[in-house]
Amino acid sequence: MKLAVSGKGGVGKTTICSMIIRKLAEKGFKVLAIDADPDANLGQALGIPDWEKITPISKMRELIAERTQSQPGTYGTFFKLNPKVDDLPDSLSISKDGVKLMVLGGVEKGGSGCICPESTMLKALVTNVLLYRNEHLVLDMEAGVEHLGRGTARAVDRLIVVVEPGRRSMDTARHIRELGADIGISRVVLVGNKIRGEKDEEFLRKTLSDFEFLGFLPYDQEVIEADLEGISPYDRDSVVKEVAGLIVDKLLAGDEA
Repeated sequence: MKLAVSGKGGVGKTTICSMIIRKLAEKGFKVLAIDADPDANLGQALGIPDWEKITPISKMRELIAERTQSQPGTYGTFFKLNPKVDDLPDSLSISKDGVKLMVLGGVEKGGSGCICPESTMLKALVTNVLLYRNEHLVLDMEAGVEHLGRGTARAVDRLIVVVEPGRRSMDTARHIRELGADIGISRVVLVGNKIRGEKDEEFLRKTLSDFEFLGFLPYDQEVIEADLEGISPYDRDSVVKEVAGLIVDKLLAGDEA
């Protein structure tokens, strides 16, 4: 099962990513977690020790230069567009409790659509893990689909967009669906987060009635406390953890259908 998770900043996207990943691993599955958000903190949410010491692949200049046959820090020159990346998920990931974590990082120059050695390397890596790895994959992305392309869109089983009861969050969800449609992603589903009661759930269901919802996670103080303590929210007993487990069961059931 290949999942991409996106949403407006601050909606709890990374928290939900970590819950899905940890639940899959708890069920005995091998899981590859990809942190593709430039503001990378999936490692903390997963409870991986020393996660902040992980060097994002986009910052590995010598590796990128070697694989793309380019000169570090140069733009507008010739370089290899199909670098070897199949060994990187194993050699550059950190493993804990059945989860492998890779941190992609962001490309600082040239904008989101730049064609440069860094972006070429990251897209080649995402293509490889989506098309050729035989484990569950969860891709934590920023509010967009920058790391995906037309050649990999069909490999994404679900593009999950996390929303909260707020107009900007919902507008972002619609925008992400449009971006996904442009590259051929057809299964865009929602997870409601920070739900304070039936009124919030009803509001999201009514306003986003043209979307499928996987579930609704309540506003939970335990999640906030976990973040303050710098531990994984999955390591605290919470209603959010329970509901996230139900979402994973629903995803797995849909994958088998």
